[in-house]
Amino acid sequence: MANTTDTAAAAALIEESKKAAACQAVDDYLLASHKYVGIGSGSTVVHVVDAIRAKGASFYGDMTFIPTGSQSRGLLTRAGLRMRNLDERPVVGGRAVALDVAFDGADEVDEELNLIKGGGACLFQEKLVAAAAKQFVAVADSRKQSPRLCTKWKAIPIEVLPMAAPDVLSRLSDMGSTNPVVRSGLPSKAGECVSDNGMWIIDAPFPALLLPKDLKDGQDGAGQGGVWEVSKLADALIKLPGIVEIGLFYGFNGDEAVKTNQLLPAQKPIAAYFGLPTGEVHVQKAG
Repeated sequence: MANTTDTAAAAALIEESKKAAACQAVDDYLLASHKYVGIGSGSTVVHVVDAIRAKGASFYGDMTFIPTGSQSRGLLTRAGLRMRNLDERPVVGGRAVALDVAFDGADEVDEELNLIKGGGACLFQEKLVAAAAKQFVAVADSRKQSPRLCTKWKAIPIEVLPMAAPDVLSRLSDMGSTNPVVRSGLPSKAGECVSDNGMWIIDAPFPALLLPKDLKDGQDGAGQGGVWEVSKLADALIKLPGIVEIGLFYGFNGDEAVKTNQLLPAQKPIAAYFGLPTGEVHVQKAG
């Protein structure tokens, strides 16, 4: 009985830590002047939506919320928040308006705010929404913090065209992934895990991914000897035929994109909020 009680108490602490992180992130980054807000997927985002709703209709009444998939659509519907799909935004000057901010969870975050996402199989739409936002903010509990990716969350989720899965699995193995597999839909569904886009998810384990500063003399981080640097692995994966999107969020964030006039879309968050079991919130910011 004691073990059951302890487990329940620990789970309650984790939920409270997620709630605290979500509330602080919303307080810090959601402004009353915002018009378009991205809402991601996962257990922590439940608390993000609750924190937004707690501010009252006078605060969020003029906002339109953009979901990343079926889960976030359900959250927004139940909360009574106005919603549009990503492709339904107004077009001004030939461009779809940018989201002011997007909030989403993460499966693992390294010390330079590179992320692994896709544990819930929504990675493609999550990346589309994050890339459409001026600022992306990640919210999680402290278990998701790691010095390097693929330390705690061992596998990179990859969305793949079903007919390409056998070849992609072989190529991932050639790149050093240990036993990549198509994710099962069990226990809720027999067969493969199918994304909202009708694709399959492959989980590809890799050794811990290095940062540029980790590379030693003679190492290029491009897979030689099994050594991969985050951005080089991401660039190599996205080029494989049959891969639709990968669960690595890397490169630069929205603020950096503006400062450096980047043409490519930003993927990394400008900040990550981690709830601690003590009830405190640790904020990790870029640079």
